[in-house]
Amino acid sequence: MKDFIVSIDLSGERFKVIYRLKGIEKEARAKAEDICVEQTIEFPAELVKGGDIRDHILGRIESFQPMGPNCWEAAISYAVEITGFELTQLVNVMFGNFSLKPGVRVERMELPGSLLKHFKGPRLGVPGVRDLLGVPGRPLFCTALKPMGLSGKELAELAYRFARGGVDMIKDDHGLADQPFAPFKERVQRCAEAVERANRETGKKCLYVPNLSAPADQILEKSLFAKKNGAGALMVAPGLVGLDTLRMLADDDRIALPIISHPAFQGTFSANPDNGVSHYAIFGQLPRLAGADASIFPNYGGRFSFSIEDCQSIARAAAVPMHHIKPMFSAPGGGMSLERIPEMIKIYGRDVIFLIGGALHKLGTDLVENCRRYMEAVNR
Repeated sequence: MKDFIVSIDLSGERFKVIYRLKGIEKEARAKAEDICVEQTIEFPAELVKGGDIRDHILGRIESFQPMGPNCWEAAISYAVEITGFELTQLVNVMFGNFSLKPGVRVERMELPGSLLKHFKGPRLGVPGVRDLLGVPGRPLFCTALKPMGLSGKELAELAYRFARGGVDMIKDDHGLADQPFAPFKERVQRCAEAVERANRETGKKCLYVPNLSAPADQILEKSLFAKKNGAGALMVAPGLVGLDTLRMLADDDRIALPIISHPAFQGTFSANPDNGVSHYAIFGQLPRLAGADASIFPNYGGRFSFSIEDCQSIARAAAVPMHHIKPMFSAPGGGMSLERIPEMIKIYGRDVIFLIGGALHKLGTDLVENCRRYMEAVNR
């Protein structure tokens, strides 16, 4: 291994990560060169004289171009083999150590079929979820069980009324875990039974979606419990439990339910426009690759700072062709009202799940009628 010249059996296939870099040209190019090293060998490059480590393992700048004042875009490619064909290592190569440095943002990944074939992606995706619900064309309608502090019995009563109103999905609020006022197992049993009772009465198919942001040693057992007791889908916050935990649940044939990704804690990646990971990647590309059938994110015009461009980029990532990976639903929440439904459909198209929470309650005390009014707006 003299002078670190090594021959390795590699395919020659590479994937790209597109980075946005801040600084004058000289500084930005130096960052791009550092990324090539830091995200791969993490070793003095001058000591690697030649061979496959330098020629193939080391990151490679494929393009470098200006994107605005003191702003540059670099496309850096990596050998597909260094991912180990695992999601955790793919994310590590994408932005492991360099996520600790300022002025660098991941915009997106460009992944060849030779890498994508190792990932299953969404189990159902848009077409499968539509088949499950029997809703072929219109946008879907989801609401949330809240506020935190209600008992399992009270949450189930809310779920029943929402289902009677015709919503497609009823999810736990992401703050509902296994608290003493609404223990997980009791809540799941009560809410699933309430939704099933409403389904029998209406003849429709509404899904109850429990939250599964549980401790690592409990999440699989709780997922199987939810499936056994009538849950129609599962909600997971990859920012809390890990992106590969979402993948594990999506791939498990014993569960075989739609998985909805929740954005809790992921704003830490995307809030600063000059650092972190783009909305396209963190709320769109990555959860879809991990197997999410839908990705929740804050809608523009609500109480969060997402712009219309941010939201549109997530919707693009949910639908852009990715080899065999199925498209997923974008699921904007917040800032919704009856009057904005036509506008939202123009922005997101029809493969969208409108997540409407507090606005339902503001219409009045008759939640069944409130849901019906929103359903009428969506159907129009």
